[in-house]
Amino acid sequence: MLRVLAAGSLRKVWPALMAAFQQQSGIRVTTQFAPAGLLRQRIISGEPCDLFASANLAHPTALQQQGHALQVAVFAHNQLCLTAKADVVQADDNWLTLLARPQLRLATSTPESDPSGDYAWQLFDRIEQQHPGVGNSLKKRALCLVGGAESPPIPAGELAASWLINHHRAELFLGYASYWAELQTGPTLRTLAIAPAYQPAIAYAFAVCQPQAQPLAEFLLAAEAQRLLAAAGFRQEESWSEIIDTGGENATPT
Repeated sequence: MLRVLAAGSLRKVWPALMAAFQQQSGIRVTTQFAPAGLLRQRIISGEPCDLFASANLAHPTALQQQGHALQVAVFAHNQLCLTAKADVVQADDNWLTLLARPQLRLATSTPESDPSGDYAWQLFDRIEQQHPGVGNSLKKRALCLVGGAESPPIPAGELAASWLINHHRAELFLGYASYWAELQTGPTLRTLAIAPAYQPAIAYAFAVCQPQAQPLAEFLLAAEAQRLLAAAGFRQEESWSEIIDTGGENATPT
């Protein structure tokens, strides 16, 4: 039995991955999900872990540098998207005009604890470079409602974006584009692509913490796992143009 600690954003694809791995290898896996930054701290504190699957490269790399991991590799990519309460979106809006509207409450994940929050702050930095004052204002306005040690729990089976917006905690949510298809299904939400020029580089990486996890590491890089990841909304970097609206690249806040 392998023990895996995995980022919460992998929750929907992980059962299919582990079922395929067990069928192929005969090895069973038990997995616990949580924000990757909190999982990293649990590993450093001595919690048993054979493989750590993170929503960034930084946490696995740090574990390797500190002697807690034997191998690190990137196995998937993601991007950010903006989900908005449908009735706040005006006809001439784009992702940046919505973010820049001060009366709209913007929710994000919690930086340091959850890589999604770190990526949101990287997006704000890129916005600040292009539109001075806007990115810094977003850092001050952002409500870090997900992925922190003190964050209110999102009910099982709910997406953070839809739950927070539909329960009137925020009008906007910055999160992963791997949830794109699910977020497009409800009439109360609008999901908007963020222009490539502003996107942070989002790489999912694993850390092999014990030698017995090597077969699982090899599986995650193999064709079957990559097919399952793609079906769940994770992409190779070059394929994101399939859903990203490049027409918003020159977006200007109003």
